Parts: sequence; C-alpha cells; structure tokens
Amino acid sequence: MEYKSIAEIMSNDKIGSHVCIRGWIYRRSVVGGKAFIRVRDSSGVIQVVVDSARLGEALVDELKDIGLEASVIACGTVRREERAPGGYELDADFFKIIGYSRDFPIKGGEGIEYLLDNRHLWVRSPRFTKIFRIKHTILQAGREYFTRNGWWEVNPPILTASACEGGATLFPVEYFESKAYLSQSAQLYLEALIYVLEKVWSLTPSFRAERSRTRRHLAEYWHLEPEAAWYSMDDMMRVAEELVSHIVTKVLEERRSELVDLGRDIEKLKPAMETPYPRIRYDEAIEILQKKGVNVKWGDDLGADEERILTMEFEKPFFVTHFPRQIKSFYMKVDPSNPNVVLGFDLLAPEGYGEIIGGGEREDRYDVLYQKIIEQGLNPEDYKWYLDLRKYGSVPHSGFGLGVERVTMWITGLDHIRDTLPFPRFRGRIYP
Repeated sequence: MEYKSIAEIMSNDKIGSHVCIRGWIYRRSVVGGKAFIRVRDSSGVIQVVVDSARLGEALVDELKDIGLEASVIACGTVRREERAPGGYELDADFFKIIGYSRDFPIKGGEGIEYLLDNRHLWVRSPRFTKIFRIKHTILQAGREYFTRNGWWEVNPPILTASACEGGATLFPVEYFESKAYLSQSAQLYLEALIYVLEKVWSLTPSFRAERSRTRRHLAEYWHLEPEAAWYSMDDMMRVAEELVSHIVTKVLEERRSELVDLGRDIEKLKPAMETPYPRIRYDEAIEILQKKGVNVKWGDDLGADEERILTMEFEKPFFVTHFPRQIKSFYMKVDPSNPNVVLGFDLLAPEGYGEIIGGGEREDRYDVLYQKIIEQGLNPEDYKWYLDLRKYGSVPHSGFGLGVERVTMWITGLDHIRDTLPFPRFRGRIYP
C-alpha cells in the first residue's frame, strides 16, 4: 500500500481518488449499519465511513465500542461531504485495526492537574499538533534569519561552574567530585566565542529554579541567544526586531491555517511584521504606569502586571531601555552618559504577553566588571575565565536571549506557557 497524509487528500483534486491512510481514532459514532470514524494523523483529521454492506456487520459492531486512539489503516475513495469535518470523507473499502486502545483515560472535561498527569496521552490532541507545528516554524525561521545574515551557530555547554543570572535560581548537579549547575543562559560562553567567529548564536535549554507560579514561567525552556563583537546596544536591538519580524512573517506565511484553527486573531500579529519597533526608556515606562495609577517608583523592577499594562499602549512589540543598574545583572554595561542606568533592553510583546527578549551591551572593561561582580556579592574566582576575556583583546559587544516558549505563547495566543512544550517543567511538575 502507498499511504497518503490526511492533509494531502483533503482537496477537490483528490475527489474520486483511491487512497490509503493510517492514523488514530479521534472520534467515532455508529448510525444504523454505518460507522463514522474520525481518523487523525500528524497532518489533520478526516472522517472515514465504514459501511456494513461493504465491509461486514462484524467490523461495524466492533467499531461501536472501539476505544479512542486505537491505531488503524483505511483505504477508500475520497469524496466531498460538507457535513464531515474539513468537508471531505473517505468511503472505505478496507479498514483494519492495528493497535487496540482500551478505556483511553482522556474523554473530555478533565481538570488541568489530571491532564498534566496524563500529558503523555493528552499531547496527542490535534490542538497540540497545531501548536508544535507553529513552534517548529518559529525555530526554523530563527535559524534561517541567522544563517542568512552571516551568524555562526555554536554549541555552548549545559553544565557550568558559575551563575549567569544569579545563584538564587540555580539547579545544582553532582559533577563527579565537585558541584556544577544547569545553565541559566549560554551568554557567558557565547561571549568567549565572539573572539573566534565574531557573530555567534545558539539554541539551548536553560534552567531557572524560580519559585514563580505565573502563566509565563518555566523551570526549563529553550533559549535562542546571539552575541556579537563590535555591536552596540542599538545594533543588537535592530537584530532583535528583524528576527522577531522574520519569525512572525514566516509563521503567517506557512502556519496561517493552524493559527486560525487555534482561534488566533491574525490581524493582531500583522503589525509585528513591520520594523522598526517603538522604543521607550525605563523612565518613560515608569511615568506611563504612574499616570495609570500603578504603585511603582523609579528603581523598581517591572513585573508581569506592570508589563501587561505597558503592552496595552502598543499594537506591536516595543523596547524598554536604560534600566536602573541595581536591577540588572553584573555584566550589563553602564551608560557612559548616566552611571545610574545600563545599556540594556527588553522587548515586550503586545496584548499583555510582556517580555520575550532581554539583552544589551556587555561590560568590556576588566576593572569595572571585576568591581561589579564584587558589588553583587559574587566570587571573582568563579568568573576568572570570564574576566580573562577582558584582559586579552577586549572589544565592545552585545547580545540578547529570546525565550522560544514565550514567543510561541504570544504568536499562538495561548493563555498559559505550559502548552508550548510537550512536557513542561515548572514548580511542582516533573512527571511525566
């Protein structure tokens, strides 16, 4: 048999064709002597009609009680049927059950904790198929952007001896006779590689032992991170907006049907295709929030609630820049024109989704970086190799980190970040 994907056969030019498909039973009903079986594969869902007059009463009787997610093979003639899902159905002349499924535990109406406990089965939902196809295109578009623009993909380590974003959110790991940590970011290692390839990027998992239980926090997520020699903060902001614009454009070109099926308002994504994106300073952000009655003062970090309010002022992603130095990491370069702020930026997505990128210019002076490490209570010995980068041919450089799941959440219009991953990891969730 030559098998076709379901998406391939759901078109007018396939009407009357004899085809074979294979997949899993998504829904089923039996009316009279006919079984109407909705079969899904990775490309879509089609209704298969099994008529007892052609294939026998015994098969139709068996299909009355067949379990959801049983795997099957079906062959037959494609025909147009407006009442069927997708407008087409397969009139079967062959139908075979390959793998039985008894009492599939997800029937509809279950609570979120139950569904998360059964994530290995829940993930079969066609909804997740659409989300993961979109995420695939997001990753593909990111790689395409960097490749086209002369960046080099590299492979920094996941096990590290030092913190990038602070020790409070590190996951410790036994590493032979010493202690190591799961990486919070590839940034420090990417900085070492700019002296080799100048413009580098990586896609790696990052780990944060945060206690947060918000709709946009994960303990394990995928991090797309570029770093470039000779780049200023403004240079890197242009890279960030071009990258996001390219990702959105690619998704709208290739995954529009999936977005529509998920209920995403396409019109709200279109403004993100156009650059440049708006830019406001942290000072302006505080003024906007205060005018809206938010209890926030200069020097406070912007949390999810503050970011959500700010995003309502913009129809496309926008930058917030020049944050107070005390709320940013030790590696951020101080603004030469104002020692109270750093040359850092966040890119916030509209519609309340908030930060999707954080980055900025790195401190390239040895003595200043050494002092900032001490100021933040860190041990300079843990960063000896990182400090060495400032001793031997240091150059101005910048970079950022893009949270792949946060971008996916925004583009797909999801309510919670946990649905952007097959097996999400967050506080209280490690199974399955």
